[in-house]
Amino acid sequence: MPYLPTLLLVAFGVIVLVVVGFRVIGSLRRFRAASTLVGDRVGDGAGLLRARLAALGVAVAERRPERARQGEPRVPSVDRGRQEDHRG
Repeated sequence: MPYLPTLLLVAFGVIVLVVVGFRVIGSLRRFRAASTLVGDRVGDGAGLLRARLAALGVAVAERRPERARQGEPRVPSVDRGRQEDHRG
């Protein structure tokens, strides 16, 4: 029976492969759960950062003068007319 040691080695290899496979699958499940948790936390932080930036933009816009919000320039020469000499 020269094929008996070969069959025992093949069976042992299959058993080892199945055990290693189950361990790898378990590790992958834990990794996926951890990566989902990290992704959710990073997403929440990014959302909070976007909300804070939007609030800061609103606060800056509220501090601007009324004329600047309407698009009028804040150049003093616009209010006083032209500053050139008209002596001819």
